[in-house]
Amino acid sequence: MEHACSHSVDHDLSNRPADKRAGFARWLASKDCTDCWKAARDADSESKEEWLATKRAEEQETAVAWAKQFYMPQLEGPEKALGWGERSRHQLMTAAHTALVVEGTWDEADWAELEEKARSVTRAGWWIDQRDAEGTDLLELLDAASEADRGTENPFR
Repeated sequence: MEHACSHSVDHDLSNRPADKRAGFARWLASKDCTDCWKAARDADSESKEEWLATKRAEEQETAVAWAKQFYMPQLEGPEKALGWGERSRHQLMTAAHTALVVEGTWDEADWAELEEKARSVTRAGWWIDQRDAEGTDLLELLDAASEADRGTENPFR
């Protein structure tokens, strides 16, 4: 059988009912052979990985610039959690500002108070844990943050 990729492959269709073989053969002919299909799948996953790495790098750059602009402190925690924590903090703070100030009833004084509370939470893991939270819940979440989340010396961090 000649596949869409132009490779010829022998297929044993004897295990298919006789009345289904012709249709299955047409379907197989319209597809790439197994080797070409696997190569395309592997290349596709590589391009997805490249795209994801590029997207993460852009998000990280935006999060770092935002943290500098709004005087957010460095986060603390394991090295591999720091970038994720920064991105999570930026996304949650941006969502909160949109929900509470832009679309909500908060004024800049209310927001400044929330920003101060956010600055006190420096454990990257805390921000990662809150990554799926609604922006409107941020004040309550910040109030619930423990001392271990707030940049005090913690030997177990």
